[in-house]
Amino acid sequence: MLILLAAGLFYAAVRSYLHSEGFRQLLSGKVSKAAGVSGEFTPFRWDGLAVDTDAFRATGEGAVQGLRLDGMHTEIGLGGLRRGVWEIRDARVQRIEIAIDAAAKDALSLPPVVAEAVASAPVRTSVKQGWLPREVELHGLELGEVVLRANLAQGPVSASGIKVTVEPAGAKHSYRGELTGGSIQLPVALLPELRLDHARLRYQDGTVFLTSAALEAWSDGLITASGEWDRSTRLFSLEGDLSKLKCEEILNENWAKRLIGEINADFSAGNHSGKPQARGKLAIHHGTLTALPVLDALAAYADTRRFRTLPLSEAQASWAWEKDLVVLNEIVLASEGLMRIEGQVIVRGRELDGTLRLGLVPGALASIPGAETDVFAPGERGLLWAPLRVTGTVDKPKEDLTERLILAAGMRMLEKLPENADEVLNLTRSLLGNDPAKAVEKGAELIEKSGLDVREVSGILEGLLGSGRRKVPEPEPGAAPQPAVPEP
Repeated sequence: MLILLAAGLFYAAVRSYLHSEGFRQLLSGKVSKAAGVSGEFTPFRWDGLAVDTDAFRATGEGAVQGLRLDGMHTEIGLGGLRRGVWEIRDARVQRIEIAIDAAAKDALSLPPVVAEAVASAPVRTSVKQGWLPREVELHGLELGEVVLRANLAQGPVSASGIKVTVEPAGAKHSYRGELTGGSIQLPVALLPELRLDHARLRYQDGTVFLTSAALEAWSDGLITASGEWDRSTRLFSLEGDLSKLKCEEILNENWAKRLIGEINADFSAGNHSGKPQARGKLAIHHGTLTALPVLDALAAYADTRRFRTLPLSEAQASWAWEKDLVVLNEIVLASEGLMRIEGQVIVRGRELDGTLRLGLVPGALASIPGAETDVFAPGERGLLWAPLRVTGTVDKPKEDLTERLILAAGMRMLEKLPENADEVLNLTRSLLGNDPAKAVEKGAELIEKSGLDVREVSGILEGLLGSGRRKVPEPEPGAAPQPAVPEP
């Protein structure tokens, strides 16, 4: 009888404390300290050991500028009293809204903030009952909707509509969590709004482990990733894959017309160097290259359409990224039986700086005088190779091969002039047709569409045609007119 009476008195004392302002202050202090803010819960409404509250509102002067929880319900378990903890069971929050103004390293602390909102170190309160627990232990948390707005050094980040569930992972202050649904917008120009399928995390001893994540991007693109983040050092690492991404969805309007295909890539990212960086490899499947300026120029001079639209038998590169800098290494663009491009391109902001090699099958430029001997040279894979420099901007790229082709053709024709002007003229006509002026004009129009300058070649050809014509002497006054000499 005395045992039952003691148990009843103990339960009444515990219940009285739970219903007091002291317990509300305890939980308010736990959440405030975990999130680095100052705030409190609105008054609790109790039904036995179950409690509801309308909101928790807080503001802060650190990374977390504002925190609001709406519609919280939880139950207090007494099974941990012998261990000196209050058990928070089946906690549910309808909506949590977080405002952050900090560097990216602070934004990444959100998972432990959520997990430790009711599980951080003890805090002092005004309550004097020394025999009551001062720690809490989370036994399940569900966030119906997470809304995040963050201003980071790299730009704004936002997330909405994400559902979060958290449960104990065994060890003390160790948790498993899963995020599903919703959307995320990151401060990376190349990335659109990401649609979250799921992200599974584990938190233990100050480290967050991303065991798996899947996000949809663009129309059919899929991103999978895993990684970890250390709360004390603020260092993170991430790796994963990207698949089913269409070239035309990430390229600007100008390049989207030139390169089509499906991109598959892998990546690894981290900040161990002191700033966020990423690198990986990519490949384009079922690719087609159309209207590349240097290839349009080759098509115009070689009088062939083979270079205008190229099905790509191989298209790949390794890549590296950091703020405002993209480096493409080990580039390979190949169309079997015709062309191969290899080299490196650096993109700083919008500026291009590329060092490439262009390989063509023998005979592809046979109709351009001097091209296959003075500009291109035999090399590996049985191709003729020439260096190719790319400059300008992403929107208006420039190359130096066309100028060298023009110069080589002009020099080869000039070399032949002293030997046989008729041969040069016939060669020129074979390139330009019976109406040289119209042919030059047509060729100029084709190349100008690709952004290239053909004034030099026009001048060379006009000079050659002028020097090759046979002049008819003017008749003397009163003499009979001489018959026209037909041009050869």
